[in-house]
Amino acid sequence: MVTSLSGKACPTRELYEDLYCARGEMENRIKEQQLDLFADRTSCWSMRANQTRLYLSSMAYVLMNELRRIGLAGTELARAQCGTIRTRLLKIGARVRVTVRRIWVSMSEGYPMQDLFAEVWSRLRPT
Repeated sequence: MVTSLSGKACPTRELYEDLYCARGEMENRIKEQQLDLFADRTSCWSMRANQTRLYLSSMAYVLMNELRRIGLAGTELARAQCGTIRTRLLKIGARVRVTVRRIWVSMSEGYPMQDLFAEVWSRLRPT
């Protein structure tokens, strides 16, 4: 382990678990936002458009983190990365039918995660 701290200043186990592991976890979250929520796409010609993209990506990360914390707590996807949650839980085929009074969303009967989706939906609905 390379550090400028002496072994006497901070025990090595605490240094590794509290400092280096936390930093690695933070870097994993940054990488997750860049790769799974497209925070690295700043290809517009104007600074304002790139800033808006970054804002939207950051809001998506906050929503995904809250989905993990509240909706997916205690489930198989509780510790899943954003990309996994997107592809397995949210990226599903559905038919949307709009009437004057309601919006109907019909999911496929063959959707393998429909029980988990229903559980998450019930946790996120207002009581």
